[in-house]
Amino acid sequence: MSRLTADVVICGAGICGISAAYHLAVRQGIRRVLLIDEREPMSFTSDKSTECYRNWWPGPGDSMLRFMNHSIDLLEELAEESNNYFGLQRRGYVFLTSRPERAREFEQTARQICDLGAGPLRVHAGTAADSVYRLSPPEGYRDQPTGADLVLNPEIIRQTFPFINQNVVAMLHPRRCGWLSAQQLASYLLEQGKRRGVQLLRGRVAGVSVEKNRVRSVQVETAQGNVEVHTGAYVIAAGPFLKQAGRMLDLDLPVYNELHAKLSFSDPLKIIPRHVPLMLWDDPVYLQWTEAERRELAADESTRWLLEPFPAGVHFRPEGREDSPIVLAIWTYDVRTQEPVPNPRFEPEHGEVILRGLANMIPGLSAYFGRLYAPVVDGGYYCKTQENRPLIGPLPVDGAFVFGAVSGFGIMGSMAGGELLAQHVSSDSLPDYAPAFLLSRYEDPVYRSLLADWSAVSGQL
Repeated sequence: MSRLTADVVICGAGICGISAAYHLAVRQGIRRVLLIDEREPMSFTSDKSTECYRNWWPGPGDSMLRFMNHSIDLLEELAEESNNYFGLQRRGYVFLTSRPERAREFEQTARQICDLGAGPLRVHAGTAADSVYRLSPPEGYRDQPTGADLVLNPEIIRQTFPFINQNVVAMLHPRRCGWLSAQQLASYLLEQGKRRGVQLLRGRVAGVSVEKNRVRSVQVETAQGNVEVHTGAYVIAAGPFLKQAGRMLDLDLPVYNELHAKLSFSDPLKIIPRHVPLMLWDDPVYLQWTEAERRELAADESTRWLLEPFPAGVHFRPEGREDSPIVLAIWTYDVRTQEPVPNPRFEPEHGEVILRGLANMIPGLSAYFGRLYAPVVDGGYYCKTQENRPLIGPLPVDGAFVFGAVSGFGIMGSMAGGELLAQHVSSDSLPDYAPAFLLSRYEDPVYRSLLADWSAVSGQL
């Protein structure tokens, strides 16, 4: 067995592990940081992301919103220093509804989130001629509005997005939202980290040696043989394998996994303009079928579920540059706890289901029913806590830390999360939102009382 020494060992080279390594080496000046993963970096779940970001987060409290605001601050700093190497842009998110009662909820929710620190709320209820509502430019992130625009005049909405369902009655457009290239971001962070001493070891963490409740070494299995890495700081950033990694320290981390899918398809008819923001239909829907199709689906018990009502939340965004025909569509209509496996399988009808759900927002997409162009369905695991907030900070074993349970917000939260993890490891001063993400929060009786009414999909699209 060969032996190495590292100041910090990180288990997992997804976006959490890479960001943690960057902040430890580049921002905290720790030279011997070792990233361990048996796969290529960003190749299990982080590369399945929709690569979006937002500062639009509900309570309780403002911890998540301040955390995300700071993470976006850091992303913008990186974009400035790298000449926007990872293509950060800020078109915003657009939520749409055809239900007047939901429009009233839009306003209530928007006022709450804006009051938490998202920025000002601008309400547009006048005529289209008098409206000052404008879309954000398709590229770039500088000098854009914060907060949100609530549009209550359907005429303005239909003029702005003439391709959407004409029954729309309200639109909510949070502004400090957009997307980026997650792979390019990770590549930049890893390259900067390597210049400051970060090393990547291809292997599988097989065990962690603990003496007198303190981490002493990490055992790694590699293709060249076993390696023992002596270290005083061990970070679990294992993504959907967080629970298994915790067991090596005799810890039962309070997390579970959900499999989430996305559909990528080509839009050769140019039904969806390329300049639009991420757009979400916030109404429950039925899938659109012909009468003959409905009879056929109803006749088979295994397909009757396709005739049932589906939840709100189907959404999409354009992918690629102006000349790209690709659209990414996402819909969390089936959420089940699962154990992570490589190359997870999705139902063969999954892509068609997403398309037909999306057609409730964009009727023109019915042209693709039964004949999707270049469809690809893939996805990754959301590793979650019961209230859908991350775990970042020290563990009960001295020298052990965790950065995970980032659900569907790993890319957008990676910078603030990596910084916070590095501050914990380095015993640096902490931001005042740090306690909200500690494992020890579950020991607080006041916090536990909040969990009874706290949804597992809080803040999740």
